[in-house]
Amino acid sequence: MDMGFAMIKARIAEAEAGDRRRADRVAVAIEGRVRPLGEEGSEARILNISESGFMAETGADYEVGSRVWLILPGRDRANAVVKWIAGSRIGAEFAEPITVEGLRL
Repeated sequence: MDMGFAMIKARIAEAEAGDRRRADRVAVAIEGRVRPLGEEGSEARILNISESGFMAETGADYEVGSRVWLILPGRDRANAVVKWIAGSRIGAEFAEPITVEGLRL
């Protein structure tokens, strides 16, 4: 009897997810846009944000590794890289830290 085995490579995190973040997330409900570089983009609801990244809910399709602009009302746009996707939610890390002052819910 031939038993097929597959090797699975996985990285085991040494810390809990919350411990790996470089900055505290602030819960918000801000309407904005997420726009891939060189494209039109889509409406998005920003659910949380920090100096180093954000989580948004959007109807558009993105891929992990995509470079995007986060555009918020009354703010300069911020360049980010999509790090994860879960259904209609994306998480992205900013290329340069931003200030979250004035964005608190």
